[in-house]
Amino acid sequence: MNFIDHIVAAISPKAAYEREVYRQAYEEMRLYYDAGDYSRTNANWRVMNASAENTDRYSRDNVRARARDLERNSDVMNSVIGAYKRNVVGGGYQIQVKTDDPDLNKQIEKAWKKWCKKQNCDVTGTQSLNQIIRMAVKRKRVDGGILFVKRYTKDGYVPFKLQMIEVDELDLTTMQPRKPGNKVIGGIEYNEFNKPVGYFIRQYDIDGFSQREPVYVEAKDVIFYFTKQRPSQLREISDMVPTIPRIRDINEFMTAVSVKERIEACLAVFIKKALPTTGLNPYGRGNASSSEPKISYEGKTISPGMIKEMNAGDEVQVVNPSGQGSDATNFAKLQQRLVGAGQGISYEAVSRDMAESTYSSTRQGLIEDELTYKEEKELLIEILDEIYETFVISAVLSNKINIPKFWQDKDKYLDHEWIQEPKSWIDPQKESNATKTAMQTGQKTFKQIAAENGRDWRSQIDDMAEVLAYGKEKGVDMGGVIFGQKEDPAPDEGGGDESKRKEE
Repeated sequence: MNFIDHIVAAISPKAAYEREVYRQAYEEMRLYYDAGDYSRTNANWRVMNASAENTDRYSRDNVRARARDLERNSDVMNSVIGAYKRNVVGGGYQIQVKTDDPDLNKQIEKAWKKWCKKQNCDVTGTQSLNQIIRMAVKRKRVDGGILFVKRYTKDGYVPFKLQMIEVDELDLTTMQPRKPGNKVIGGIEYNEFNKPVGYFIRQYDIDGFSQREPVYVEAKDVIFYFTKQRPSQLREISDMVPTIPRIRDINEFMTAVSVKERIEACLAVFIKKALPTTGLNPYGRGNASSSEPKISYEGKTISPGMIKEMNAGDEVQVVNPSGQGSDATNFAKLQQRLVGAGQGISYEAVSRDMAESTYSSTRQGLIEDELTYKEEKELLIEILDEIYETFVISAVLSNKINIPKFWQDKDKYLDHEWIQEPKSWIDPQKESNATKTAMQTGQKTFKQIAAENGRDWRSQIDDMAEVLAYGKEKGVDMGGVIFGQKEDPAPDEGGGDESKRKEE
């Protein structure tokens, strides 16, 4: 009871009793959720609710710097990044144009393939489009995001190239918006609906240090590649943020284990010398008399198979560090499992350890991992869509592609699909049989199967038709090779074979 309760109790015990009853009822009501109480176990867990930007802005730069440090020095960190880069991008994406004109489709696809080369799509001329998007996926995992800036240049195949800008280059010092009523937060100008309308980008000299006045780029020419986790989130935060402390713990632990094992691997000895019994001079002058020369151990090392005599009375003591460390293997596995769980992928994807995996478990793990990668693919494809549409418009304006009625029916000529390079099978026979069954039962079409294998279904049919025709020309039954069945023999002129088949 507090001071007020004591006063109330002295005046009215009934009122004091009621106060205590209601207080207990109130405390029970507050403790419906264990996660919300402030009991002994949660006493130091003090948190607060804030907008996403207020939550992120004070930690964003420090988190990014630590993530980059682990990127440079942690194998576990790079295994996670590599898993996303391999599965989200892999061999890259192929365009399948879907206009009504097959010849126009081939023309656009040919032009796109040419533009994707490094000298045509990159303002620096150092990266192809596939290399750019691989870098973008990597930077998103580590930095939280990256900016694609559309640059309209005079050189190149079409007057359109991409410039990659790191999130560090967003100018944080600019606070004045270009348009009244807007606001600038984190180097980005927003309207009243928190929609980006422009980006203030710092300018550096080639040495990376000398800063000039920031350049304002309209939002229509910028693609900000990052994952938005909350409605109030304005800028990026590293995708690795939940697992950064754990990855660092793995590094620190493995370093400690490595040092311990190296020390234990170094066999060290002490020579315990016996004190001479005669000839001692308390003033340090003169030596003990002896008829035999003394052996010096200074600078001596132990070698394999060594046989060495020692002075009389000398004793060898081996240095053996005491104490046993934890089971490093099990600890590392547990931490890698937790890192994978935090990133939405399996332990096998993080560790590349398949020793304890079976076909079924590996297959299930790949299915679950693919669902995680699919979210990233969806976001990346949206960016590729915008890049492709800008390319087609630039190609039409520069007369690289001739489409007379493009502006009257633009959406029709911009229709397309992306086909990712196929993945290798775990068990080709099982996967092939499953694909065959799915197509025969109508669960999948040939078009879907071709896309899963990274092929255009029309091109694949054309290839098969060409092979069958050439085989028939050379007298080889390629149908039996490809489809597993022989062609029916041609009926004779009397129709005997035909009548037999009808009777059967």
